[in-house]
Amino acid sequence: MVHPALKSGGVAVVTGGAAGIGLAAAQAFAALGLRVCIVDIDAGRLAEAAANIDGGPERVTTFRADVGRVEELQALRQAVESRLGPVDVLMNNAGVQPGSALFGSLENWTRVIETNLWGVVHGCRMFAPGMIERKTPGLIINTGSKQGITTPPGDPAYNVAKSGVKAFTEALQHELRSTPGCEVSAHLLIPGFVFTGLTARGRTEKPEAAWTPGQTVAFMMKRLAAGDFYILCPDNDVPRALDEKRIAWAAGDIIENRPPLSRWHPDYVEAFAAFCRDG
Repeated sequence: MVHPALKSGGVAVVTGGAAGIGLAAAQAFAALGLRVCIVDIDAGRLAEAAANIDGGPERVTTFRADVGRVEELQALRQAVESRLGPVDVLMNNAGVQPGSALFGSLENWTRVIETNLWGVVHGCRMFAPGMIERKTPGLIINTGSKQGITTPPGDPAYNVAKSGVKAFTEALQHELRSTPGCEVSAHLLIPGFVFTGLTARGRTEKPEAAWTPGQTVAFMMKRLAAGDFYILCPDNDVPRALDEKRIAWAAGDIIENRPPLSRWHPDYVEAFAAFCRDG
């Protein structure tokens, strides 16, 4: 079984679709018979990516856009609807991770928030109303991150953006399920360690601990068919059980009134290790 929106002849839009998880998702959608528009800020990568998706120009189109710019998303919607027709599947996947420090480069903060958070908000606001009005099955996938849930120290701009994606997508799904006649569902993709251009950091070979983008998308498709909202992906190093422990501990900081990010606090190292071992 597959999600009802993933039907032959349907239309899918994938941002950040020129590489990594986005490209793997576009390939999976095209293999199911959907017409796919891949969107990326890098025009050069778009042409190469399109050549790696079966179906030719009738099945695959490209569009260069900065998802942080609402006017460029407006142009994207107009182009897709005129070329391909109404959108059935939207995957807001575009993301950047240049690194950040609390009092570091404002340019990095701005770039991350605009792309990773506003790109999702703009994409949903641009396409979701039309998808809802059609009263036919629709699918919205927003790519989040475990860093948006456990918020580890080291890259606060990325954590803030991905935390926002989680909160926005939860609100979106509540809105969709509360709208009479709406057949659109939203889902939060939470990848594990995936070897992509974003995570390579100079490495040319996939680390043993990482999944490939194809593995991640295969898992995503399986969980979409099962109806999961939170698509929490494992990898070759971290099983779901450990992710659950880390997420529960992070929530426990509030419930137990511990210091924030206590998982990384020296006074709680042994307690966290014991929490992960027990149960």
